[in-house]
Amino acid sequence: MPTTDALRPDDAEVITDTRGQVADRSLAEHSQRLAPMLHQITDGVWCLVGNGLSNQTFVEGPEGIIAIDTGESVEEMREAVATLRTVTTTPIVAVIYTHFHYVSGTAALIDSEPVREIWGHARISDNLRRSATEIAPAYGRGLVQQFGIQLPDDGPDGVVNVGLGLAYRMPRHAPFTPGHVPATQTFDQATTIHVAGLDIEVTPAPSDADDSVTLWIPHYGLAVHNLMWPVLFNVFAIRGEEYRDPQILLTGLDHLHTLGAEHLVATHGPPLSGADQITTRLRRYRDAIQYLWDQTVRWTNRGATSAELAHRVRLPDIYDDDWLTQQHYGIAEHHTRQIRSGLFGFFDGDPAHLLPHDRSDHAVRMIEAMGGRDSVRQRCTEAIDNDLRWALHLAANLAAHPDADDTDQGLLATALRTVARRTPSANIRNWCLTTAREIDGTINMARHRSHRLSRRQLTGWDLVTTVGVLRVMVDPDRLTGIDCHIALQIDGDQCGLHFRNHIMCPTDGASADHTLRCSRDTWNTLLAGDDILATAIASGTVIIDGNATTVLAACASLDHPAFRGVDDD
Repeated sequence: MPTTDALRPDDAEVITDTRGQVADRSLAEHSQRLAPMLHQITDGVWCLVGNGLSNQTFVEGPEGIIAIDTGESVEEMREAVATLRTVTTTPIVAVIYTHFHYVSGTAALIDSEPVREIWGHARISDNLRRSATEIAPAYGRGLVQQFGIQLPDDGPDGVVNVGLGLAYRMPRHAPFTPGHVPATQTFDQATTIHVAGLDIEVTPAPSDADDSVTLWIPHYGLAVHNLMWPVLFNVFAIRGEEYRDPQILLTGLDHLHTLGAEHLVATHGPPLSGADQITTRLRRYRDAIQYLWDQTVRWTNRGATSAELAHRVRLPDIYDDDWLTQQHYGIAEHHTRQIRSGLFGFFDGDPAHLLPHDRSDHAVRMIEAMGGRDSVRQRCTEAIDNDLRWALHLAANLAAHPDADDTDQGLLATALRTVARRTPSANIRNWCLTTAREIDGTINMARHRSHRLSRRQLTGWDLVTTVGVLRVMVDPDRLTGIDCHIALQIDGDQCGLHFRNHIMCPTDGASADHTLRCSRDTWNTLLAGDDILATAIASGTVIIDGNATTVLAACASLDHPAFRGVDDD
């Protein structure tokens, strides 16, 4: 059955998979493409699929093997190396990162292989830091929801796959030890590098990351890229991400086409071989992306709102003929809305979206207009069977009502689980099931709604970065009438925190009214929530030059246990 719609009208295509997971048939069948397998692409080139969310690719040069991407953890990469060792004993002498997402297993190679160089884009370190600092709670929560990280392995709510791979992290790789090693040699523009005796052409090709590159290895007729996935490309990521401009993506896909590659290896999914097959399928893939952009702009020019775009711009059936353009990850109706937002901003011209009520106020008014909560509950129950989109809308309003009870929450959970089993999209399924399980209390997502800084993270950050994170923890109501500039002096480094005008502005600390002095270990202990500032001042591990009472009052505006003066439960 075609997968061009994000939601089946009924349960006709719902099956129970091998471990009891209830899901759309085509999504379950998609797992077969992602099954663990070491593909030998040609003599001297291997791609390991199914070892994690991403592939690990190995290319043999005259001087040894190049490992391209190292996955999510040390354990994942160790397994990749062990699998490679079943076919070759040639040592791994170099690493190349295609982008910043899959760079966390490199330490496994440093421990076991004679790696002498690591190549990657100059922005990788900054991108890793961005996702772990100011936006970390929302970014991490989105990963949990999109990839079903807290879903069980088995049973009706069990993960089937995550679209790009079988799982975000394979359970057998626990505890998922981070092992990123920064690039020793970087690039930020098109260049040719010489690695392990091979000439490799590097071309920037932004896709789901602005540091993505395409690697062209003429010796093998091989292109390694992050552009064409085993699913329709995700213009919109339900976890939340920066705008992925399809126009820029098309540039990368067109460059990939000009290479005339005999072999294509992506960061996800099975490799492709055969120049003719690659030409046909690559062209259709890029045309699907252009179709979404062109038709979104066409209908936006005609005045279509975001919701209207979602239903007017549908991929033609020809794109369902190839699994490369099927919607087993993100969905076209989300991508069109993201394109519009990326071009014109959040307001889509719908008067209803101009000055909306607060969510709970809207729910009260809508439910009252429909005859009260009992009436809406009945309509919602009936709609779950015959109009699931409407049922989801009604259930969400019931749950947002300030007097919502277990019945209302249960209806929303039921609607979400029904969506989950009827959608061919792994992203939608995982998001709905994660949300439903949070609603019914099966999982607790509270820890993903606030910063939880670890000592390991903090050790890798400079002092300025640690202060920058604090600016998004300010409760402005606690800064009424406060103007307090504090110089932070730690192990010879200095920066500042200026609490003023209901914000905390990072500074260089010059001309501050107060000084806070301590060791970096003490500062990390505070930020990790393992000590309280007032206690540290009393014990002498933190020294205040100035007025300690004023400093504590300003720092108490931070929504962080160490500065609020409470234990972190």
